[in-house]
Amino acid sequence: MCCKRSIYTALLIMVFFLFFGCGHKSGRKDKHNIKRHHNITQAVDNTDEYKGKTILEMEDNCGVKYVWIEINGLKLKFIFDTGASSICISSAEATVLYRQGTLQKEDILDVQYFQDATGRVSAGTRINLRTVKIGNRVLQNIEATVIDNNEAPLLLGQSALEKFGKISIDNENNFIVFE
Repeated sequence: MCCKRSIYTALLIMVFFLFFGCGHKSGRKDKHNIKRHHNITQAVDNTDEYKGKTILEMEDNCGVKYVWIEINGLKLKFIFDTGASSICISSAEATVLYRQGTLQKEDILDVQYFQDATGRVSAGTRINLRTVKIGNRVLQNIEATVIDNNEAPLLLGQSALEKFGKISIDNENNFIVFE
């Protein structure tokens, strides 16, 4: 019991530092953000290399890459996580989707066991997301895992990423190219 409590406490501390440890940037646009957005727009607009591809801007917070995507019409900020086997959402987001009517009983599939970064195996709920919008691309019927924890980070994992033929990251300009 004591060991489980210690692991749980350590996980909470890690999540706390992940979200608050490096300090959040305010929502205002400063010169750096405007310049970065301009660089992304210029890189995409001025070359044929990106035509017909999905470009998604990343936000970097202490080395963690975040992207905005829509699941069943709800726009959320996800951690871009190529190591996650599926899209993961917390029970809080699942509740919102259910109350909105965009997650229905038939979308709840079964119990799924997963291993987190600490090696711990936990039970989650496997669900079907009817739509996952990444940039200008809409994916249909993507499996996701609901983590039974309101504070669980949102992860954009392989259940969506594997639908693309190729994904490349431009760390200099902070965007991802989906092909």
